[in-house]
Amino acid sequence: MKADLHTHSAFSPDGVSPLSEMLAAAHEKGIAYYGVSEHFDYDYAFYGIALEGETPTDENAYFSAARALQKEYAEKGMRVLVGGEFGFCPDAGCAEKYLQLTERQRPDFVVNSVHSVDGYDCYFPEYFAGKSRETAYGKYLERVRESLDAPYPYDIVGHIGYVGRKAPYERKTLVYDDFPALFNDILKAIVKKGKILEVNSSAKGLDERFLPGRDVLSRYFELGGRRVSFGSDAHDTSRILDGFEEVVAALRSLGFTALTVPNAGEYQEILI
Repeated sequence: MKADLHTHSAFSPDGVSPLSEMLAAAHEKGIAYYGVSEHFDYDYAFYGIALEGETPTDENAYFSAARALQKEYAEKGMRVLVGGEFGFCPDAGCAEKYLQLTERQRPDFVVNSVHSVDGYDCYFPEYFAGKSRETAYGKYLERVRESLDAPYPYDIVGHIGYVGRKAPYERKTLVYDDFPALFNDILKAIVKKGKILEVNSSAKGLDERFLPGRDVLSRYFELGGRRVSFGSDAHDTSRILDGFEEVVAALRSLGFTALTVPNAGEYQEILI
């Protein structure tokens, strides 16, 4: 079975293809479980981050349209999971907004991701200004660790290593040996909390084809981690399921035997 649990449509501020087109393309690719994880960036609102031409996800419009399409595709044999990607923010008020969102909409799953550190999205150059690689990456990982204790329900820990995608350093990829103690703390917490570690194929110029890399995934497995998910991070139809076979092959080589699919609080294992 094929599953892609991290995708965005035009409902997201940076999405391109309409949701109906994303689902049609996913169905054509033979996906069994397709997760829609539109952006909810309350961290952006808290820090005052604004990107030109982008407007926040319309919560009611998205969930209404997605639930209707979910029913339509259930009859076609594809399970559409209606979820969201929450941009973690340590502010209590921000966390409360995410909690209220989950209570209003009851998403099938939540991807909890770190995008913002020090008041900037660490995808953009402003975050790295005046910072050494050690400082920039260390602060990012510390925020990832903090995100694991979020007071709202979430299922998937999103794209660890995101900070390297557009980093200005010669060595972009964040690897286990950069911060072994901090990585151990993060991975042990994921295991203890029963969360799912995402393998994200949107590596964008990094040394690995996916993130986190094999070294981090190997250590996660050594620590008892078995729950992993695949996410293409597609923002248009062309990238849906991109890199899936490569990720599955890597996971198999490390000892993993299944992907974990979260669905309204229940986790299903699908063999790979």
